[in-house]
Amino acid sequence: MLADYDSKANAISIMLAPESLAERSDQVHPRAVVALRDGRPIELQVLYPDSGIDEPLEAAARSYGLDREALSAATQAALAAPDRTVTLDVAVRSVA
Repeated sequence: MLADYDSKANAISIMLAPESLAERSDQVHPRAVVALRDGRPIELQVLYPDSGIDEPLEAAARSYGLDREALSAATQAALAAPDRTVTLDVAVRSVA
């Protein structure tokens, strides 16, 4: 997962899949847009993260079955390193 916080645009982009060309998008929250290819989410854009990230991330996770904790980790990492791409590898939770 790649994440980038563009401080000038005040937006975070989280790449969920290697495909880069979306076919359409779905606004799942007033500040969250999910880009889709073949019906699958490939990117999440969070607008104005300084207004809060919990609701937009929850809306995206709920709408497309995304890992809410991984989205939060990517968002936090992007905010911690503005205007640079951060890479996050989130493993599948093991069942004990």
